Amino acid sequence: MTSLKNKLSSSGPKRMLALDGGGIRGALTIGYLEKIETMLRERYQSPNLRLCDYFDLIGGTSTGAIIASGLAIGMSAAEIKQLYLKLGGKIFSQKTGLLKRLNAKFKIDHLRKELENIFGEMTLASDKIKTGLCIVTKRADTGSTWPLINHPDGKFFDYNKDILLRNAIRASTAAPTYFEPEEIDVGGGEMGAFVDGGVSMHNNPALMLFLMATLKGYPFHWDKGAENLMLVSIGTGKWIHKETVENVTDNRLWDWAADVVNLMMKDAKDLNQMMLQYISKSPNAVQIDTEIGNLEDDLLTEKPALHYLRYDAMLSDDALADIGMSDLNWQELREMSAAENRFVLNEIGIKAANKQVLDSHFPKAFDLIKEVV
Repeated sequence: MTSLKNKLSSSGPKRMLALDGGGIRGALTIGYLEKIETMLRERYQSPNLRLCDYFDLIGGTSTGAIIASGLAIGMSAAEIKQLYLKLGGKIFSQKTGLLKRLNAKFKIDHLRKELENIFGEMTLASDKIKTGLCIVTKRADTGSTWPLINHPDGKFFDYNKDILLRNAIRASTAAPTYFEPEEIDVGGGEMGAFVDGGVSMHNNPALMLFLMATLKGYPFHWDKGAENLMLVSIGTGKWIHKETVENVTDNRLWDWAADVVNLMMKDAKDLNQMMLQYISKSPNAVQIDTEIGNLEDDLLTEKPALHYLRYDAMLSDDALADIGMSDLNWQELREMSAAENRFVLNEIGIKAANKQVLDSHFPKAFDLIKEVV
């Protein structure tokens, strides 16, 4: 852990990567990662560069936790893609029996087996993790959000360091109604019941990573500032929520059970985005709503606290046509468990990234030193 601690504690600009949850739509995220990795390899003329070489902290929620962990142990974007497209088809294909479906829709056998194949006996303290890693999950028995990190100076690292990486990922992906909760020994013989981090405020973990990097209670203590701290956040597809009045007023109890969760997750995502744009320098800032716009004339802090980039693909007719992918059923693409969509989602991510991700978005102030490259 010495080399990792040196990396996390060294002076100089720091770079963070945050990956959203969203089930099989994580295939879209990988399209952006491929673009960023290729761009950085060309910039540094380093064909074997991995994103763990560039980013000092990689965090993910749910499906983003799978991808983040793979990147953190040194997998390339291409390797992640191959793994994810294979794994995605298995995870959402094995449904539970009729009686067990009252607890969860899908079995977890394939997911557990594949995570074991990839991560083996690695723990959060493993020296095979080459950069800072944050896995966001929710401890359901206490109602608290748990960002599990591998920083050796973390307050709870001595308790959590022996948690198997595969179990932490499984906990972060345990979406209620889709998969059963994960039980983890959190130290001192205490067990915790964990579910998907997406049911917290941090299905998009970007704001969590910024807080983790800068608050004194966390161990990183990185300097704020647009030339000191960069945060790249990647989504799993977005759309404008719109229902007819009749559909809403006719909702039954079970309809509301799903809709309320989705509405709250949307609010959390929007608040996350608004606050990060409010405190940052963001060259690709998006419109939050028609009232406040993209906050280009608003700044909460005296100076920008970070350099912030948010990438995501709109799943709508117009947006898909704009990247040359017309005649797709965008409603089906939004379903997080529709594994058959994983290939087209990845293609959407690739084409959207080619339009959205620019080399100029990554300032020279955050370039790697030659010794690292």
